[in-house]
Amino acid sequence: MPPRAGFEEQLKHIQDEVLLIGSLVEKTIHRSVQSLSDRNLELAQQVIADDDEIDVRQHELEEFCIDVIARQQPMAGDLRMIVTGLQVASELERIGDYAEGIAKISVRMGDQPPLKPLIDIPRMADISVNMLRRSLTALNARDDEIAREVWQDDDQVDQLNEQVFRELVTYMLQDPRNIERATLLMWVSHNLERVADRATNIAERVIYLSTGLIATEGQSWSDVGLDSDTDKNGGGSE
Repeated sequence: MPPRAGFEEQLKHIQDEVLLIGSLVEKTIHRSVQSLSDRNLELAQQVIADDDEIDVRQHELEEFCIDVIARQQPMAGDLRMIVTGLQVASELERIGDYAEGIAKISVRMGDQPPLKPLIDIPRMADISVNMLRRSLTALNARDDEIAREVWQDDDQVDQLNEQVFRELVTYMLQDPRNIERATLLMWVSHNLERVADRATNIAERVIYLSTGLIATEGQSWSDVGLDSDTDKNGGGSE
């Protein structure tokens, strides 16, 4: 096999493994929130156990990438691709930790009755997972337009997080006995907000991978790489 062909296979392995880790992470987020909504402690324990596989795969991919860099000494775009793979895998591992954290909160709450019907938290989970999925789609296709859309969607999750916070504070003020359960739900909301932030970080890496540019002072990532006319028109694409 020609050296370049072998190198291309290594690059493909990196991308495939990142997407596989991403798929595992998506499932853990959904399951962690489901365990909370359904009071399913068995499912929560499964999420906690499954996080080990994500950690192992992220570590193995990191070692693989380091080995490829050392042996192949890639340049320019290839090196950027490998470094992006490393960084995205790290972001995914952290997202897995947030899902594990939600599952642990579910276990801690045990069979306590819910403080309130969970409406905004599942919505946050759906939006965050959708952002993650699209950021990985953008990575696979090197599509910075999709990545820009993900970057913009982070505001929705931030707004829901603030809404959940305000509502839970109201429950605390109404009855001090609500404080513990409300605090735990705040942590769930915070974790989902961080999932969206990490998905946004991945989108930023895709924009850099596609354009080779980074945001400068006074410029948002959604505008990176756009020409001046597009910037003046509000950052949209024709």
